[in-house]
Amino acid sequence: MPEATADIAVVGLAVMGQNLILNMNDHGFTVCAFNRTVAKVDTFLNNEAKGTKIIGAHSIEEMVSLLKRPRRVMLLVQAGTAVQSMIDQIVPHLEKGDIIIDGGNSEYHDSNRRHKELNEKGILFVGCGVSGGEEGARFGPSLMPGGSPEAWPHLKDIFQSIAAKSDNEACCDWLGEAGSGHFVKMVHNGIEYGDMQLIAEAYDLLLNGLGLSQDEMANVFDEWNKGELDSFLIEITANILRYKDESGESVVPKILDSAGQKGTGKWTGISALEYGQPVTLIAEAVFARCLSALKEQRVLASKVLPGSPLPQPEAFKNKKDFILKLGQALYASKIVSYAQGFMLLGEASRVFNWKLNFGAIALMWRGGCIIRSRFLGGIKKAFDTNPNLQNLLLDDFFKKAVSDAQESWRVVVASAALSGIPTPAFSSALAFYDGYRRPVGPANLLQAQRDYFGAHTYKLLTDAETSVHTNWTGRGGRVTSNAYQA
Repeated sequence: MPEATADIAVVGLAVMGQNLILNMNDHGFTVCAFNRTVAKVDTFLNNEAKGTKIIGAHSIEEMVSLLKRPRRVMLLVQAGTAVQSMIDQIVPHLEKGDIIIDGGNSEYHDSNRRHKELNEKGILFVGCGVSGGEEGARFGPSLMPGGSPEAWPHLKDIFQSIAAKSDNEACCDWLGEAGSGHFVKMVHNGIEYGDMQLIAEAYDLLLNGLGLSQDEMANVFDEWNKGELDSFLIEITANILRYKDESGESVVPKILDSAGQKGTGKWTGISALEYGQPVTLIAEAVFARCLSALKEQRVLASKVLPGSPLPQPEAFKNKKDFILKLGQALYASKIVSYAQGFMLLGEASRVFNWKLNFGAIALMWRGGCIIRSRFLGGIKKAFDTNPNLQNLLLDDFFKKAVSDAQESWRVVVASAALSGIPTPAFSSALAFYDGYRRPVGPANLLQAQRDYFGAHTYKLLTDAETSVHTNWTGRGGRVTSNAYQA
């Protein structure tokens, strides 16, 4: 039997797995690399891992025998059947107290189930969101672990050592039980969808509203990145817009305008509906990608459907002023997106009793991950000040920020509508803000309609406990629907 010298095993030698292994090696941990196609193990050891203390295994049995107890096995394989298949193959070789970590983008319901099933066998399960892409994995990702709490003391040193750092704090902390880690990663990705869609809409307004060149737009994003919008996505957008191909031409206008997606944004939208949370901006971002995929239909529609017959909006005529307003609208919309994301996290935490620490989550996202930004420091401070904060919009800092941006926000959304430039993310963010701040909305009419056609009953402002039914036509009876649903 070989000597058990490895601190952790990583299964899956695609770029994320390789880079995470190299990161762990850099921080002094002995890692055992394994891959279903075992030839990739030798290729990795003879190339990227050459000269390191990384060791390889050519079978699951060998991998398990090389691990110190409790054995720690981290999977970085494709979510779904591949994860389940690998778990099923590994578990028979483990003992009680050993740990399986799923570091892929698994759906949180799967992680809830795996946590329960493995716990019954005495195996500790951790679902860990990993964000930051290839570079993050190599030099410091954001890590979001949740699952069996007993596993955390055995993982904390490794994970917090390799994670990105923000203000000298690791962008990694324990989240909660079962699928909490993957739920938080899912919401992170949903917010990422929203951020990207907002930036794309800002790009569209600069291009088709103001007529700026790619380089001029890059300069705008550079300027925005020096202020409150400072973030990874704003930074890379400037770099992308400035990039030229071999012929010296900008690359972005040559790229097919049909966006792909892997599902985490969609899952966020489904979860929002499941838990009754109005995460409208992220949902619009997902639908915008769906609409972008209808390329052939859009080309056809462009030839037969008329656009705005109105003259150029007045706001577009002063480019410098509109760019300033657009930056403020982008910031306000971003606040709404995060507010909605944390509303969803809060409801899931309540439903599953995860006791999520929202300030800690904001810290985890401040470095290493795709949505890292200066902005997240304000979110951490808001939840540190009031851990029971119901909504970010109610925090003094963000309340003032949105108030200051409100006029610009409305001008941008109105100008976009008048010019026929679609801004579903900007518009839905503003609609949410206006809906959220209204003490009385039009849902009273909806309730009357529901009672009229279905006898679903309604409640009165003066008595929110008693269900009432009205015989609206004089022909209806006294029988009502058996359940009142607001």
